[in-house]
Amino acid sequence: MKLFADLRRKAEARTGESYPIITIQEAGLDGFWLHRVLQQNGIESHVVDPASIAAPRRSRRAKTDRLDGETLLRALLAYKRGEPRVCAMVVAPSPEEEDRRRIGRERGSLIAERITHVNRIKGLLFAQGVSGYEPLRRNRRIRLEALRTGDERELPAHLKAQIGRELDRIELLLEQIEAVETARDAMLVAARKPAGDEAAPDVVTMLLALKGMGANFAAVLWSEAFYRSFSNRRQVAAYAGLAATPWQSGGIRHEQGVSKAGNPRLRTTMIQFAWLWIRHQPQSALTRWFKERSPQGRKRAIVALARKLLVALWKYVT
Repeated sequence: MKLFADLRRKAEARTGESYPIITIQEAGLDGFWLHRVLQQNGIESHVVDPASIAAPRRSRRAKTDRLDGETLLRALLAYKRGEPRVCAMVVAPSPEEEDRRRIGRERGSLIAERITHVNRIKGLLFAQGVSGYEPLRRNRRIRLEALRTGDERELPAHLKAQIGRELDRIELLLEQIEAVETARDAMLVAARKPAGDEAAPDVVTMLLALKGMGANFAAVLWSEAFYRSFSNRRQVAAYAGLAATPWQSGGIRHEQGVSKAGNPRLRTTMIQFAWLWIRHQPQSALTRWFKERSPQGRKRAIVALARKLLVALWKYVT
């Protein structure tokens, strides 16, 4: 703040006018605390997606802090002039919105860690000729004692001890996942309006009213997507990384697939939900649309269905 005050004073001494300060920074590991500090002090702050800024396509290009700063400054000038698609500014969430999506993200990381330990146990046993052991079952300890190797030996002592420690980690992860899911359910209950409220229903209530929509999907959609506003369906699809990326040059035209440039958690959730939508909503128009196009490729069709479904859910809750 002292540096900004000195800059403003120097500019006023040279020109006789007082100018506002506008800042730009890349979205990164610092989060949004600095952006909030600048806004609290009356400074116009912008957070930009660094991948959206055009850069030279040379195989080797110079990169220094000075050059990066000049690039950011040129992007900010073009953005303030109103040039379209010069860069993509990030919509900073509020502290409450940012904290709310921690639950879903923590659950995802815990499940990924659980999968790692399960696969490690199965790999260790497979090397001894053992298959069919499920570490997530409640009788995992009893079954471990009864296992025999492919050549009818007991499990080696050190291997059994290692697997036991892996099971300790899995049991701890199962407890933490249960605690996170309990907190998630409590958050969803607190977000729902009380019965008898004549106001329009909230997003959580509308999402949970759909057949095939569980608590996890509702929490991800609410915290990752529908906490912010969108102007049109293209912005919704682009935010999830489900927007099309055409490639056209002269008479050559082909589609490169989805951009994958948006929120990866939202994109993964929507593709998973698209499969469940087909199962639980077999008579819906979207399911019939998918079945008509699935012979041309189920993978492409399910991604297209995820995009249509996200747009339909956005229209539904807004």
